[in-house]
Amino acid sequence: MNSLNKYNEKRNFKKTHEPIGKKDKSSKKLKFCVQHHIARKDHYDFRLEFKGVMLSWAIPKGPSYNTKDKRLAVHVEDHPLSYRSFEGIIPEGEYGAGTVMVWDQGYYTQNEDFNKTYKKGYLKFTLHGKRLNGAWTLVHFKKDNWLMIKENDGTHGFKDILEYSTSIKTNRTMEEIKLCVNKSKKNVNKKDVINITVTNPDKVIYKKPKVTKQDVINYYEKVYNRMEPFIKDRLISTVRCPKGIDKVVFFKKHFEENKNLKKKKVSLNNYYYIDDINGLISEVQMNSIEFHIWGSSVNKITNPDYMIFDLDPDEKLSISKVREGVKDLKRILDELELVSYLKTSGGKGYHVVIPIKQKMSWHSFRKIAKQIAELMESKWPDKYTSNMRKEKRKGKIFIDWVRNTKGATSVAPYSLRARKGASVSMPIKWSELDKIKPNDININEALKRLTKKDPWKDFFK
Repeated sequence: MNSLNKYNEKRNFKKTHEPIGKKDKSSKKLKFCVQHHIARKDHYDFRLEFKGVMLSWAIPKGPSYNTKDKRLAVHVEDHPLSYRSFEGIIPEGEYGAGTVMVWDQGYYTQNEDFNKTYKKGYLKFTLHGKRLNGAWTLVHFKKDNWLMIKENDGTHGFKDILEYSTSIKTNRTMEEIKLCVNKSKKNVNKKDVINITVTNPDKVIYKKPKVTKQDVINYYEKVYNRMEPFIKDRLISTVRCPKGIDKVVFFKKHFEENKNLKKKKVSLNNYYYIDDINGLISEVQMNSIEFHIWGSSVNKITNPDYMIFDLDPDEKLSISKVREGVKDLKRILDELELVSYLKTSGGKGYHVVIPIKQKMSWHSFRKIAKQIAELMESKWPDKYTSNMRKEKRKGKIFIDWVRNTKGATSVAPYSLRARKGASVSMPIKWSELDKIKPNDININEALKRLTKKDPWKDFFK
């Protein structure tokens, strides 16, 4: 009960604008909603907030105020609390494809404790909505089938649910909701996202899985809250893919005129950074797919605060050897009392990242990073090298410390990689090291993982 796994598994969040399933704390006033949903079949979705999710039933005929009516209510997967405000179109081919209207909203009180009665197969409650009020009961009778019944408590309402054909949220009919959404999609070559005009949204960036430019826009919109602490107010470089990742791509690191980007002059060079989501989306509009960051913020450009080690293995090494290298590095960092975090590279190796709170110069910072890599090399000379030359890493793992140099960059957490498979450089828990390969997490999996607890939540605290 109350799991949102089924909800997330059934939906492709690159295509549907339904909210990603994430448990929330229940409010003092427990909410309910009814959504009119014209999908394969016309029905009403009834939802009650309970333990951080919305318990949900599909009611073919909708609720009835007639106390003699016993309306079939099919129990479906739990939905997130944010779903109560969702109104729009679920795209064709997606689960539940069709038009959704917010038909009623409000709060409810439990007439009997749900914790005790839910498992027994019934729920008694009083609704306080704009269209539904009074005492009601849901009774389970077999499999996922329940009955919704109006209690004879003296409250009255509509005789026919079709008396109300508009949204309490927008006052639109189902047809108007459909027309409004379709109108916004009509121009296939141009679409406004946030306040950025996105051209050629249907351009294919990745072939397998098929990912369009609009999909990339949607991804960065949804991931921005997690990505913001690492990319905002840091000098960036990007990998641009004007014709998709399979064609000519190039690395961009210097400023170009754009009202959504900020300029920063460092050593006679004009670099740039973003300070909000508009900057990020405007870069994607210019076909930037992969984002790399400096190890310091623009406000303290001479004081790095983000140390990274990239474990780059010889191609012949097994994944078990790479994981062993990550564990060896963590052991050394633990001994040095340096708190470290783990992320996938989206390529061959893993990235181990350390927040640095002590103020130091780039020279000292680089020296420390090099000494850590050399320590690994001296301790296990047959396994690791601190030398970046290709011939020095045969049968070994290069502990790339060079990225901890002023002007050097590393791929940002949550950034897509301009590589086959649409992989992501994804923050993961240390306990997941043996379960997740460096390129296991792609754009689809990354979106699903946003519903889980942030493994890097305390990074800059």
